[in-house]
Amino acid sequence: MTQLHRPRRVAVLSVHTSPLEQPGTGDAGGLNVYVSETARRLAARGVAVEVFTRATSSDLPPSVELAPGVLVRHVTAGPYEPLERSELPSQLCAFTSGVLRAEARQEPGHYDLVHSHYWLSGQVGWLARERWGVPLVHTAHTLAKVKNAALADGDAPEPRVRVIGEQQVVEQADQLVANTAVEAGQIVDLYGADPDKVRTIAPGVDLDRFRPADRHADRAALGIRPDAVVLAFIGRVQPLKAPDVLLRAAAELLARGGVPRERLVVLIVGGPSGSGLEQPAALQELAASLGITDVVRFLPPQAGAALAAVYRAADVVAVPSHNESFGLVALEAQACGTPVVAAAVGGLPVAVSDGCSGLLVAGHRTGDWADALGRLVRSPALRSELAGGAVLHAHEFSWDRTADALLAGYLDAGRALRRALPRVGVAV
Repeated sequence: MTQLHRPRRVAVLSVHTSPLEQPGTGDAGGLNVYVSETARRLAARGVAVEVFTRATSSDLPPSVELAPGVLVRHVTAGPYEPLERSELPSQLCAFTSGVLRAEARQEPGHYDLVHSHYWLSGQVGWLARERWGVPLVHTAHTLAKVKNAALADGDAPEPRVRVIGEQQVVEQADQLVANTAVEAGQIVDLYGADPDKVRTIAPGVDLDRFRPADRHADRAALGIRPDAVVLAFIGRVQPLKAPDVLLRAAAELLARGGVPRERLVVLIVGGPSGSGLEQPAALQELAASLGITDVVRFLPPQAGAALAAVYRAADVVAVPSHNESFGLVALEAQACGTPVVAAAVGGLPVAVSDGCSGLLVAGHRTGDWADALGRLVRSPALRSELAGGAVLHAHEFSWDRTADALLAGYLDAGRALRRALPRVGVAV
């Protein structure tokens, strides 16, 4: 890098999950959306993006065009099958080899910058940075120390190998991207990051796809009566995301007589993930034990227009996670004009404006969640007021704004690398 300039080509690393996968099950979630949406918009700004991810099937081609200017490269690392995250550290050497070989087939200086997502990718990015002499930008998405401080019942703590790996990436990256100021503070306080290396850039929302429309038509398409009271959870089904909180609160609402049983519909949209894979029928069993099987509907993960329709069909979307670095589901729901009731954790107080676009709940006690949901169920006027505020709040975020901030951050990362050249010993 002889001079600082807007990067021509960025290598994006996403070891454990591909932007081509459907969010809502397995390891696919907000990270997939983030990588896909930012890559598309960086490409629209003239930056070529190549996303490296692990090949999970022998049927996958070596590369796939996600969008004009965005190439997804499938790297062979381990067996052609999905692996648990705990198994992936053993494949980082093979993955790194594949990434370095891909670069070696190009002219020198093919990539101007590496942007890694999640700690596994950060380990690979660290080596690519030193080999190529380009800046490393890292987005953690979640942090082991934060997750371990707020474990859900039945969830296993993040292993020590991840804590150590995250610490190494924090120390080696030229820039660390945090979703919120809260996350930025956690990176500094818990991992000792240099505050000057941490940049806060909020994720965005696709305001063309997620927008208000005909709620009655969306309900009709889902077979839901127009006057139903619809409470929805959308996301991966695992203890961390706490969909059980919504089921327990719904049962409490019925017990209180807060909503007629024949009108209540609870939508659970998503598939098992993480430790939820160990008990894939746990939510169905919980619904049965609570006596609410008749009001609960389980749907598979939805994509595109179908996902927007689910958001709009709901009166309220619940986001009861024990930890969220941001909470894209909350933002997408609000963009569709649906108020959100969310746990006051992590980045959710940024994604949801308490009292303006939704309600925040401290903790996960069933009574507190039933109270918050009950307020909205009983008051159409409050729901309408929050729905209007939800759309306005969501419009404060966009993926275009995120991409522009990333480009500015990439330039800062280049400056940081130049300052660090004597220490890292790379030539530019």
